[in-house]
Amino acid sequence: MLNENFSKIFGELPILGMIHLAGDGPTDKVDRALEELAIFEKEGVDGAIIENYHGRVDDVERTLKEIDKANTKVVMGINILSNEFDLAFRLAKKYGAKFIQLDYIAGKYTSGELPVSSYMRYKQEHPDVVVLGGVWPKYYHPVNGSNLEADLIEGMKRAEAIVVTGKGTGKETPFDKIKSFRKSIGKHPLIVGAGLNPENAYEQLSIADGAIVGSSLKIGYETENAVDKDQVRDLMKVVRKVRAEHSYVRNLFNY
Repeated sequence: MLNENFSKIFGELPILGMIHLAGDGPTDKVDRALEELAIFEKEGVDGAIIENYHGRVDDVERTLKEIDKANTKVVMGINILSNEFDLAFRLAKKYGAKFIQLDYIAGKYTSGELPVSSYMRYKQEHPDVVVLGGVWPKYYHPVNGSNLEADLIEGMKRAEAIVVTGKGTGKETPFDKIKSFRKSIGKHPLIVGAGLNPENAYEQLSIADGAIVGSSLKIGYETENAVDKDQVRDLMKVVRKVRAEHSYVRNLFNY
């Protein structure tokens, strides 16, 4: 069921652009978000995540309210830091967002862990909202004795896709880590959550099922800067090449 929900809202190898809500003030944050969303749509980015990385939760809601008025084909998602799944689910329901992202969906960390019973209650109340959830993600340190494979197995029960990241925002996710996650979760959707760029996209998307992209689409690769349409275009050229080859292989082997 989880895999089916993922495939319903995303096409093959979806690219999800991160909107960090940078700007000089509430109005500027919203205006920039709308400009970035327009670039994403024009260049063929499949989805966008509105995140309070440089803003507040009310900036997220103001942005969603304005996007709700627009006729965009980009699939909308929400990430409320840090791991505020309750707010993310509520905003998704209110504004029709199709998915949410969580920093972590399983595992115990020095800074906390997911309150599973509360999360599952929200998940059951919002069955149509797809969850992309991290396991052993950037900036979180598993407690002693943690077992990655066991945490991944739990994560697959709670989220439609598992997100794999490296050491930080904009830092490349190690290819060996992507391969390790893929080996553990099998055909369950796997999303690269940091550091995808035109140089590594071909290799990483040959194993992963999509990616969340933020810094590499920004001027100077800095999250507080605006999205650069040429950088978006360069990435999507590589993505289209990988998609074409995937389609060829599927047709060749009739699956």
